Amino acid sequence: MAIHVANRRRARASVEAAYPGALILDVTSRAEAPWVRLSPFYPHGGIPVPFSPGVTAQSVEGIWQALKVFQGHDVDPAKLEVASMRGLKRTVRKYGPVRGHRAGLTGEVLLPYERARREIYLPSYRWVLENPAADLVDELRRLAAQRDVVLLDYGTNDDVADVSRPLSHAGLVRRHLEGRWQAAADHSVRGP
Repeated sequence: MAIHVANRRRARASVEAAYPGALILDVTSRAEAPWVRLSPFYPHGGIPVPFSPGVTAQSVEGIWQALKVFQGHDVDPAKLEVASMRGLKRTVRKYGPVRGHRAGLTGEVLLPYERARREIYLPSYRWVLENPAADLVDELRRLAAQRDVVLLDYGTNDDVADVSRPLSHAGLVRRHLEGRWQAAADHSVRGP
């Protein structure tokens, strides 16, 4: 059996035709319970914020957005507390060009995009998969042992180094289930 990732915007009939007999599960912020809990927007609470000892966040997306630094705007700690899955995004349209992600709320180092993915997003999302969503990971493992499973996400890129496309959290779930998480996290650059 296998785990696949498909674009949520793709017609359901197309996904069913491409993966006959597979169980199709939406894991986006628009998913039904319990699978919505795999969305990076889901407010699990208590998620450790990288490079910020003792600081936690409601969601992975809250961490990612809070630590984003724009040309004229620094970190936004309020994003760490958003529990509604709405109002999290901080966009270039509103704030201007992104300079990087700050290594912690009070850190001096700005991490470039790929490095921020590896050192902020990946550890935060992995913590969710191994803690509050561990039951869902176990259930996916059980389901995938019985039949193919297709995880729906808005993107399908699970290559952390491919910064030309958004990173697929469903792809990261697949990597985690297949024991390939480290391949996503490898090549991290440590230090300032």
